[in-house]
Amino acid sequence: MELLTREEYAALADGMSFAAQAFVDGVYRPAASGKTFVSVNPATGAELAQVAACGAEDVDFAVQKAREAFEDGRWSRMHPSARKDVLIRFAKLLTRNARELAVMESLDSGKTIYDCETVDIPEMIHCIKWHAEAIDKMYDQVAPASDDHIAMVVREPIGVVGLVLPWNFPLLMLAWKIGPALASGCSAIVKPAEETSLTTLRVAELAHEAGVPRGVLNVLPGSGPEVGEPLGRHMDVDMVSFTGSTATGKRFLGYSGESNAKEVVLEMGGKNACVVMEDAENLDRVAAHIANGALWNMGENCSAISRLIVHRDIKEPLLQCIEAHMREWPMGDPLNPETRLGAMVSRAHFDKVAGYLADAPAARVGGGTDGDAFVQATMIELPSSDHRLAREEIFGPVLSVITVASFDKAIAVANDSAYGLCASLFTANGKRALRGARLLRAGTVTVNSYGEGDISTPFGGYKQSGFGGRDNGIHAHDQYTQLKTIWLDLSDDADAAVS
Repeated sequence: MELLTREEYAALADGMSFAAQAFVDGVYRPAASGKTFVSVNPATGAELAQVAACGAEDVDFAVQKAREAFEDGRWSRMHPSARKDVLIRFAKLLTRNARELAVMESLDSGKTIYDCETVDIPEMIHCIKWHAEAIDKMYDQVAPASDDHIAMVVREPIGVVGLVLPWNFPLLMLAWKIGPALASGCSAIVKPAEETSLTTLRVAELAHEAGVPRGVLNVLPGSGPEVGEPLGRHMDVDMVSFTGSTATGKRFLGYSGESNAKEVVLEMGGKNACVVMEDAENLDRVAAHIANGALWNMGENCSAISRLIVHRDIKEPLLQCIEAHMREWPMGDPLNPETRLGAMVSRAHFDKVAGYLADAPAARVGGGTDGDAFVQATMIELPSSDHRLAREEIFGPVLSVITVASFDKAIAVANDSAYGLCASLFTANGKRALRGARLLRAGTVTVNSYGEGDISTPFGGYKQSGFGGRDNGIHAHDQYTQLKTIWLDLSDDADAAVS
């Protein structure tokens, strides 16, 4: 889709209205308490909407409606091809409304319209289509057994699922969860982040318009304590998939243990390392990958390159190249298609990132802020890998540089972290590349590039970056299904016993 001008995007934004009530059982509803909270444009501070502030009573009602939908089979027992057709219609509706969703996403989150138009919305739609197309192409299994037995291994939808979203990629993470959840036949209750609820509500309305039955996809905006915790503790929720901070993710394990031992899948934080060895080729290309990995989505990205671990022999020429590429990431108005760095999602998050900069050594690049929302593209050389900026997740456009003298030291520093989500390795030595990829303790390792794979590859982390499953690919369906063994005895003895 061709990008518009800043003025055209501003005109669309000025004429935009927002649905801001909860979406349950196919209709918009106020919170049972009548309470609301304010959703603001983080770039300007302007109020966008008063959003329903749901609570435990709303969770109970949504779970009841989701359970009714699951048990009567209106979706869970719909023919796989029919479910596929509905989700394909859903993807087409999303495509028709893509620009509206892109502008809404930019206003609500501070993300640049460039990213929303070129990355988030297209990938969201592709994710829904990919899982839709997979529905009637997934086969169950027959296990090896004797001639007197047939052993079938079948997948069944797990039931009612709670899907708890982060604020950094509201629509893309929504698609990563509802794509496989709906494809598997589950009924879902989505809790969007307080900061970014508006696009999730609009997408639920479009799903219902496409034919997703009432009660199958529900959205409850509200706080973590008022909505997230009741979902995590609910005795009639079969599974929770959470994306967000490690500290909050761990709470869901506690909620599960203290309630019905529901399944829990966690995709959490990262402190991702990029290792660049002395034989890396084309340093300008390497620098472009690093700048993109560190700055994309303002660094508000669990898979962002946060630590550059570089061999001392090429440090200076590489950092010079990175400086040049960071100048190509202008900061400013998110609705300007020339802007590459938008606003931090909230004043609280801006204060957090600014606090890290105040505690840092002098920046080689950037290090400054603008107003209460914007942080410059920043690169800081650290004296050691023990520094706070090398160990804690900043979640801003800040790249920390650590110098090493050998391959073994680089791998050791990269693995010296509580996290293990993603890593990158740049080297011209094929054997070293494969060896390093195996040694790096991360769920995704890219070689001579930055990235996360694509929709076909599983995404999740080692250590405190993940738990219980993976997003994306066929593997994502595993978290929304149960495996059942059906054992058939065909022997004559069995027949005689029955007669």
